[in-house]
Amino acid sequence: MRLHKDAKVELLRGIPLFSQCSRRDLGAISGIADEIDLKEGKELTRQGKLGREFFVLIDGSADVRKNNRKVATLKGGDFFGEIALIHHAPRNATVTATSPVRALVVMERDFKRLLDEQPEIQRKVLVALAERLEPSTL
Repeated sequence: MRLHKDAKVELLRGIPLFSQCSRRDLGAISGIADEIDLKEGKELTRQGKLGREFFVLIDGSADVRKNNRKVATLKGGDFFGEIALIHHAPRNATVTATSPVRALVVMERDFKRLLDEQPEIQRKVLVALAERLEPSTL
């Protein structure tokens, strides 16, 4: 069963990169998020390869490996690859489905086009990035 727009918005609301975005902004982002189904064993990202997409798991699970060592298991609601939307850099981990997976995927080119069309979202994403990079104060 495919997600309704409101369900996509709710999934995106929990992503730190989008923490400054309004419901309307999240609706625009959800409009470029495709829902995909992947088989168990499918490699979603490979460490060292350039990233071009961002994923939010809806259902299923996936293992995260760095240097061939398992460092985490992802499940529904978890996300990865958000930096690929902002910076064209190599992936820092390999993510492989450990069960059938249903996920939202946002492609870098679609996200950049959205930011060009709606610069207020770009500003909010930059603010969220700055907040994440800001050192904690005691």
